[in-house]
Amino acid sequence: MKLKTLSFRLAAAAACVASLAGVHASAQPLPKVTMMVGGIDKQIYLPYQLAQDLGYFKKYGVDMELSTEQAGGVGAEDAMVSGQVDFAGAWYVHTIDFQQHGKAVVDVAQLSGAPGEREMCTKASGVRTPADWKGKAVGVTDLGSGTDDLTLYLAARYHLSSKDFTRVGVGAGQTLIGAMEHGRVACAMTTQPTVNAVEKMGVGYSAIDLATGAGVNKWLGGYWPTAAVLARADWVKAHPQLTQDVVDAMVATMHWIHTHSAEQIADHLPKDFVSNPLSTKAEYVRALDQDKGQFLPDGLMPKGGAQTVLAVEKFAGKIHKPVDLAVTYDNSYALKANAMLKASGG
Repeated sequence: MKLKTLSFRLAAAAACVASLAGVHASAQPLPKVTMMVGGIDKQIYLPYQLAQDLGYFKKYGVDMELSTEQAGGVGAEDAMVSGQVDFAGAWYVHTIDFQQHGKAVVDVAQLSGAPGEREMCTKASGVRTPADWKGKAVGVTDLGSGTDDLTLYLAARYHLSSKDFTRVGVGAGQTLIGAMEHGRVACAMTTQPTVNAVEKMGVGYSAIDLATGAGVNKWLGGYWPTAAVLARADWVKAHPQLTQDVVDAMVATMHWIHTHSAEQIADHLPKDFVSNPLSTKAEYVRALDQDKGQFLPDGLMPKGGAQTVLAVEKFAGKIHKPVDLAVTYDNSYALKANAMLKASGG
């Protein structure tokens, strides 16, 4: 009797193992998608890595492979358009630029309503508004870059033409700091962690805030949406569910950012992102707390934001054909994501 009972138990155990093995074998791996970010360790681009570190991509159904553009290498938006990656973590403005060149790119989730930039000025400059740039040299990342366009637009709002001051390409980090230290420029536009380094070293101060929603509304007259999730329109059309899964993960991340402190956000990022030669973790947290308002809580294009970006592009002389703004962004995925999170209590 005991032998029969043992045999029965062994058979039952074997059947259970076989059943579990069958379930494991039938489980499908998550679909893999790829995204390149335009500087993944920059504070303005933190939502992408945060989504990965929170486990949200996997939670919402995708195996996300993140990469970052390298200095001198292909840009994130160009890698996406050429098919090297599925998505780009890059500025919304690229959708307009690509449309000018006959390429359909769509913004499926808007992560920030401000470029995260600050105009840093030397203590001796006395600059408080763009009007004070008259007769001075002003630093931008590169001539023709986004910071150059913003600088020209700010100047125009304060009745200065490009002939009234000089724009100088100074990059970011140590090259920008050096240009300010040695008097090559009176001011320069940059983001964290360079902003923090300029202040910590006593090289200059923040004169113009383009790093928060309140700041861009004051200085630019409205939201100026930047960091976004971009993809080719044909790829989105062919992969609507994958697109929705990625947007679900990003919108969930934006909700998380909105409901957590700067310190909690920093705790979930790679250590070398928040503590590096330009910034300690405490300084990173302080800067993020100051500029956290750039991040949108819902992944939606803010009202009037696309129009403000187009106005800057027109002023910079980059618009040569009619622009159909309606096809440059699609709020439908973020709306579904927000509805899903509300229904689930997220």
